[in-house]
Amino acid sequence: MNFDFSDDLKQVRDHARGFLRDECPASLVRRSLDGEAPYSEALWREIAGMGWIGAAIPEEYGGAGLGYEGLCVLAEEMGRVVAPVPFASCAYLAAEAILLAGTEAQKHEFLPGLADGSTIGCFALAEGNGNPSPAAIRARVIKGELSGAKWPVADGGIADIAIIAARDEADEIGLYLVRCRAIDRKPLRTLDPTRDQARFDCDEVPAEKLPLATGWEAVQRVLDRAAILFAFEQVGGAEASLDMAKAYAMERFAFGRPIGSFQAIKHKLTDVYVALELARSNAYYGAWALSADAAELPLAAATARVSATEAFHIASKENIQTHGGVGFTWAFDCHLYYRRSKQLGLRLGGAPFWKNRLVDLLETRNAA
Repeated sequence: MNFDFSDDLKQVRDHARGFLRDECPASLVRRSLDGEAPYSEALWREIAGMGWIGAAIPEEYGGAGLGYEGLCVLAEEMGRVVAPVPFASCAYLAAEAILLAGTEAQKHEFLPGLADGSTIGCFALAEGNGNPSPAAIRARVIKGELSGAKWPVADGGIADIAIIAARDEADEIGLYLVRCRAIDRKPLRTLDPTRDQARFDCDEVPAEKLPLATGWEAVQRVLDRAAILFAFEQVGGAEASLDMAKAYAMERFAFGRPIGSFQAIKHKLTDVYVALELARSNAYYGAWALSADAAELPLAAATARVSATEAFHIASKENIQTHGGVGFTWAFDCHLYYRRSKQLGLRLGGAPFWKNRLVDLLETRNAA
């Protein structure tokens, strides 16, 4: 079975890579890091104009209809440049939740705005520290009004709508759509300021239920699908980190030789390459499972998530180590990738959560 992308999607990838190389340099990322703006509005408008946000949204709802493989290709390129835009929150999470659990009326109302970038969406699941679980959901909707707190919420400070996991009067978990202007929002400081984070405090905020999928299983389905897309973003960041480390190792001389000629550096970068290729192969399998909506999707998602998180962590860490003392300085771009690796590694739950889920899924499959 061939899990590689088609020639058309490879052309999409090449175009996206060239565009982002020119339009999203490190200097643009640093504007968000320096606090000039929570995200790049100009880059967001250009991305929206090319149809990237709606890549996996069907054309009947205003999307580009490229499918999930197309979205995976774009996710990898967004990760390669650590783009300071709410792409993941809109395309991987908010849109997916509405496609999964929304009615036809809700899809027609909200998906076109998400696809063309005029509406920014986010997904609010966490209520403080800890990994996702049904027991961690304490926010509640009573008579169509939501009360409770959610934090951290990625891109919550700039979002127009939020998909929020909460319980109803019968204590059943569901997904609810809330307009963010009704929410009391507070900014949060994190390790990666290039991605907006906020705290939501809701006190009887009007909430509209997405009724076609309920229970924790619906939340987990959203997480599984997003995990594969985040894995591609992590693979892109890991490869960029490796390329940066390799380039520096070839040009930095010590004792009359490039430091890349020393075994200590060679072995480090070889370990990164092995981790990256393992993550890439698992991400490609995940792309197939997501595109085909295969029964293997939960297992593929957990596998891709675990390996991509590990690959991006080791790649961003060894990139700093390869650069030596200057790698820790503000002047070099190594820390941009290290920050993003930490941020993505905790999004949707940390590595222990996904490792436990992977083990549980393997045990269930093997027992069948």
